[in-house]
Order: sequence, then C-alpha cells, then structure tokens
Amino acid sequence: MAYDDVESRVAVLRRFRELLSEQRRKFERYLLVLDHERSDIESGDVDRLVAHVELEEQIVSEIYTFQKVIDPLEDLYRSAFPLAQENDVMSISDSLSVLRSEVSRRNAENRGLLQHRMELMRNEIAGFRNPFAGRHSVYAAAGGGSLVDIQG
Repeated sequence: MAYDDVESRVAVLRRFRELLSEQRRKFERYLLVLDHERSDIESGDVDRLVAHVELEEQIVSEIYTFQKVIDPLEDLYRSAFPLAQENDVMSISDSLSVLRSEVSRRNAENRGLLQHRMELMRNEIAGFRNPFAGRHSVYAAAGGGSLVDIQG
C-alpha cells in the first residue's frame, strides 16, 4: 500500500470521526432544547416555547445538513476500511444511535404533553361564558341616526 493511500485513508477516518463527534454534540444540544421545551409546556410559557421550537428547527436543519455530509463519508470510510472496525468511530456511531432514539422518545413525550395541554386549553375556552351575551348595547335605545345639513 502506498504512503499516499495510507494518508488519504487516515484523513478520511479523521474527518469521519470529527463529523460524527460534531453530530453527537448537535444531538446533545437538541436534547437540552427538548428539556427546555418540556418545562415551557408544563409552565405554559408560550413565548419561551416558541423560541425553543425555533431553536429546535434550526438544530434539526443542522443535523440533516451534517447527515448529508456524513453518509457519503461513511460509505467512503467503509470502502477504504472494509474489515476495520475502528473502536473510536464505532463508539461515536453507537452513541449517536442512542442519542437519536432518546431524541425521538423525548420528542414524542413533548408532543403528547403539548397535545394534552392544548386539549385542556380547548376545554377551558369552551367553558368560558361571555358576560355580555344577551345584553343590549347602551346605544340601542337611542334610536336611529339623524340627518345633519352640512351645506349650511
């Protein structure tokens, strides 16, 4: 095997490891945002929830963008190292799988919590009664309008 070939494989491995580590950090950040969203839902703080949902959308977009780069690099890594099972890369990849499933689980919990909260609010709104319903306007008894001559 030529020296350049070894160097290119090492470069692929190094870049692949870096991208996987960065992806893991993004998933960990996503988990923190999901925790904040949960507390926002429980407290009913809509403004903070909106801010956290916007941040969540940004992180998800970053994760998908990274994944588009990681997938071809992973294929390149697997073709360059068909028999090698790099422990460092495999452990990062395994931790990413665990983080993905944790993100999915917490996201489902937050959706369920939000749906429950929305249902409570719908019931609360449906229970409101307008205190002014059935009352007539104070201006209703004043009669119709009158004409004013503006030509003078």
